Amino acid sequence: MGINRRGTLSASSRQHHGSGADAPDGFETEEGERAAQASAHVDLTQLVIKRVLDTVLSSLLLALLSPLMILVWILIKLDSRGPALFIQDRMGAKAIRNGEELHWEARPFRVLKFRSMADDSDEARHRAYIHEFVTGTATPNTEEEHATYKLVGDPRITRVGTALRRTSVDELPQLFNVLRGEMSLVGPRPVPIYEVDEYDEWHFERLNALPGITGRWQIYGRGRVTFDEMMEMDISYVRDQSLWLDLKLLALTIPAVIKGSGAE
Repeated sequence: MGINRRGTLSASSRQHHGSGADAPDGFETEEGERAAQASAHVDLTQLVIKRVLDTVLSSLLLALLSPLMILVWILIKLDSRGPALFIQDRMGAKAIRNGEELHWEARPFRVLKFRSMADDSDEARHRAYIHEFVTGTATPNTEEEHATYKLVGDPRITRVGTALRRTSVDELPQLFNVLRGEMSLVGPRPVPIYEVDEYDEWHFERLNALPGITGRWQIYGRGRVTFDEMMEMDISYVRDQSLWLDLKLLALTIPAVIKGSGAE
């Protein structure tokens, strides 16, 4: 899968070209390359501020939402057999010191979600769809008001799981990932490792930040954009990330969740 024994991306994985698509305009220019190199370095002050914000807000949210999370836990257990939590290896990032500098290094971690599928569901269908999505061969679903890129009519999803996905409540356990420092409230979504195996070279820049529960793609794209458009949204966040941008995206998350556009 392109992961070495330290748990980081190997050189062979970074050199893999999944879709074979050219990078969008502006990504392969000298200015784009400088921006990509700059995004690989960690701003320590910004990282500390982001960590404080994540710790405070995730702790408050866990305290406020704990009754809802307990209720969801019970509903999942009543609806289908299996654990209430779904745990999967996803690709994240960690700030690593190299001499006097900090830089981002891609590393897998175990993401937490409320289980929305039947227990022990085969991931082959999703893996196949991800391949189509990354390579640009996925057919958008035109049955909804706006064409969407997502699996439709997936028999693995439970009755409770359908509601959890529509409202994004299945993501709430990721607040524990945030509290542990594996994720941030805001950032590119954490993706399965088999998706990273499909990446072209320019896609890896999205891993120069902690993965997040919400972000530009989750608000502005979420299922309604192509893979490369999603990548452009994630990379633009990586390059522009700041405290004020995080606060703005957090504020925009509430109406986006209520509206539910593109939710799976």
